[in-house]
Amino acid sequence: MQMSSSSSPSGSGGDLSERRGIPASKFIQDVETYLSQSNFDSNSALAFHQERLQQYKVVEMKLLAQQRDLQAKIPDIEKCLEVVATLEARKGTGESLLADFEVSEGIYSRACIEDTDSVCLWLGANVMLEYSCEEATALLKNNLENAKASLEVLVADLQFLRDQVTVTQVTIARIYNYDVHQRRVKQVTPTAIAAADA
Repeated sequence: MQMSSSSSPSGSGGDLSERRGIPASKFIQDVETYLSQSNFDSNSALAFHQERLQQYKVVEMKLLAQQRDLQAKIPDIEKCLEVVATLEARKGTGESLLADFEVSEGIYSRACIEDTDSVCLWLGANVMLEYSCEEATALLKNNLENAKASLEVLVADLQFLRDQVTVTQVTIARIYNYDVHQRRVKQVTPTAIAAADA
């Protein structure tokens, strides 16, 4: 998520703050002062900020993918917690549990689960471990808390990133407008001098 900050100019001086490796974009109050302080011409400044905007977009895509993964993971963990709680509730009743479970995508099998003291949890990376029901509940609750905390951080990162995209887009527009204004002034000045001479 680290972004390069090659010759990072700032509009009002000072260091760029950041959030988890995402550099902040500073609002440029006075474009002329900004360009003179950063030793950029309008085209260089536009190129710099457009590159920064592209970097923000790449990071945003990565964060959105992580957010989608977490949003899919949380209901799965909650469903696993429900299943373990159901197994624990039925323990000792002598009653078997009839369950349908997914073998593969779209393929289900029916199982009759007798009293059990343990469950197997799929940890990913082709790893499945057997836990007691109590251990499984503790592990799943911990994973659920971690996933929810990670999701909160991601949402905050995305909001910060969207703010930086907005500031960068406004900066690009201000620099572009300043450049257009300067070109018009240069065109008008020779015309005004020629008219005054005539």
